[in-house]
Amino acid sequence: MTTNLKEKFEKEIRPMLKKDLGIKNVNAVPTLEKVVVNIGLGRASQQASFVDKILPQIEKDLATIIGQKASRRGSKKSIAGFKTREGQVIGLAATLRGKRMYDLVDKINKSVFPRVRDFKGIDLKNIDKQGNLNIGLKEHVVFPEVSQDTSLVNFGLQITLVIKNSQKRDDAIALYRQLGFMFKK
Repeated sequence: MTTNLKEKFEKEIRPMLKKDLGIKNVNAVPTLEKVVVNIGLGRASQQASFVDKILPQIEKDLATIIGQKASRRGSKKSIAGFKTREGQVIGLAATLRGKRMYDLVDKINKSVFPRVRDFKGIDLKNIDKQGNLNIGLKEHVVFPEVSQDTSLVNFGLQITLVIKNSQKRDDAIALYRQLGFMFKK
């Protein structure tokens, strides 16, 4: 019987981290709080059929990847240099918690990274001093749910893993290693 990553974290990873990091209280062990997925629509929003064809396709593909609908993010003010108007959709964002969060992390480790061309591991510079990990993917077609043939639009996405109870950056790195992330040497 296969266990999902959330069950594995509760039964194996959390007690191991508690022992390795020398933490007395199990609730003080670093854990994933949420995963935030962002897409900037930038140049795609300047195309003529953006609202009718491109935006619905991007929303559909993103919902297929993450398992929930993303919210639209509008421009806060008009900027002539970027050709944006106030309220114009310039991005999509979704916050995952609980089972969906762990399922996405598991999917990234087991099926997305092996499909990324020339992947040699995540750079440790992608982890900030609070312990949050930022992953940028240039193409969304590396996810197994999305077919390169049927997807009309190509877009990149940023995935941010937010940690809670991380006193040091090294604690977060230990958590990421236990979750299965591969880092550059």
